[in-house]
Amino acid sequence: MDFTAARARLIDSFGNDIYDTRVLEAMKRVPRELFVPLSSRSLAYHDMPLPIGYNQTISQPYIIALMTQSLKLTGNEKVLELGTGSGYQAAILAELARQVVSTERYPVLAENAAALLKQLGYNNVSVHIAEDTLGWQREAPYDAIIVTAGAPQIPEELVTQLTIGGRMVIPVGTRELQQLCKITRTADKYEITDLGGCYFVPLIGRGAWENKE
Repeated sequence: MDFTAARARLIDSFGNDIYDTRVLEAMKRVPRELFVPLSSRSLAYHDMPLPIGYNQTISQPYIIALMTQSLKLTGNEKVLELGTGSGYQAAILAELARQVVSTERYPVLAENAAALLKQLGYNNVSVHIAEDTLGWQREAPYDAIIVTAGAPQIPEELVTQLTIGGRMVIPVGTRELQQLCKITRTADKYEITDLGGCYFVPLIGRGAWENKE
């Protein structure tokens, strides 16, 4: 299979919704086929989420592009990602930001993602096992935060880890359906922009959903 051609076709299918050329170029460089299970490799460039084990998924490419674009990265930011998963989103962020800090609840996923990111030369990414408290407080504040799991409300724990003027993209709603929200921290509190409906696995931790496993 010609993955390069398939990748180009997928990115062309985004149309005018994804207009940030830096995001588009980053997605052209990152080989999504390496971040999905071997059994799903032929589907790597279908615009759909794919299972990666542990009831987790690699997100739909269009949603990844939309979320990344909404962060308005210029190249000098420190970015926090919640939900490393396979490491695909972290790789895209690494192409666009100075430093990426990523957390993952499942140690096997974290270890595999960290190894693959290192193998691909992404030395500006650190992957950590997520703690019960949301985010990664010890390296805060962050210029941008991306959350790849749905929360029942906007977690104050994460807003406080943003710089003033920092941006966070997070799905907010029920376990079954969320709205994708862009949060911009202000001197007083924060502003919210609705980016449309979406579906993500639940965000687990203090300030989000309880673990039902």
